[in-house]
Amino acid sequence: MTGQTAVLAADVPFPPSVGDFYLPSIVPWGGHDSWFTKITLMLWLSVAILIIFFLVAYRKPQLVPDKKQWLAESIYGFVRNNIAVEMIGKEGVRFAPYLATLFSFIFMMNLWGIIPFFQISPNSHIAFPIILALISWVMFIYLGFKKHGIGYLKIALVPPAPWFILPILVPIEFFSNFIVRPFSLAIRLFANMFAGHMLLLVFTLGGFAMINANLWLAPVSVLSWLMTIALTFLDFAIIALQAYVFTVLTASYIQGSLAEGH
Repeated sequence: MTGQTAVLAADVPFPPSVGDFYLPSIVPWGGHDSWFTKITLMLWLSVAILIIFFLVAYRKPQLVPDKKQWLAESIYGFVRNNIAVEMIGKEGVRFAPYLATLFSFIFMMNLWGIIPFFQISPNSHIAFPIILALISWVMFIYLGFKKHGIGYLKIALVPPAPWFILPILVPIEFFSNFIVRPFSLAIRLFANMFAGHMLLLVFTLGGFAMINANLWLAPVSVLSWLMTIALTFLDFAIIALQAYVFTVLTASYIQGSLAEGH
């Protein structure tokens, strides 16, 4: 390796590390630990985009919807019919607004991971999935106690099984229903967004690292960038799937809280 190529290779931040997820401040007066980073900006943009989109789409509803109204109705109708009603039953209609908001927000937050100049999802930081999971966790526990009172503990913790194995099953049910659920919701979303971002970083920066290290590796660099494009399309499918899975599981937990039996 020549001295010039060594310098070029040193300029490429490869391999990527966990430090790539901790972004510096985007305001001139902030330091690296400032609260207003690109992640913060994407969070507020997600909220603003969704609010403005649905307000504009439903500002003047028409019998024959235009494109904006059709898209908004399609999103809400999909969540209401295919998640809320499908998972919870007729009672699920009253939870459709929350589930549609949850689906739209997670999808928008995930989508930043493949948008040029942003290319990282806020959900690749564990704090955001944890907050979303805790909101759903508090909701289904509240609904369970609201409907069944203290009897909800029996429904949630005591499965239909012989009495002599209940001392083993009850702690397992408690751990599964009240401890594992929020963590599984959060970790699943976080891990997929984290892994997707790392893969895109590896193939994108890997291409630059190889071409800077040796010009003979230029064909391999092109292949690496082509893999980045292919992974971007795959990442889009994962983005939509993770929003769907998170919403479906939340609806499933709500259904369990409202059910009359274990």
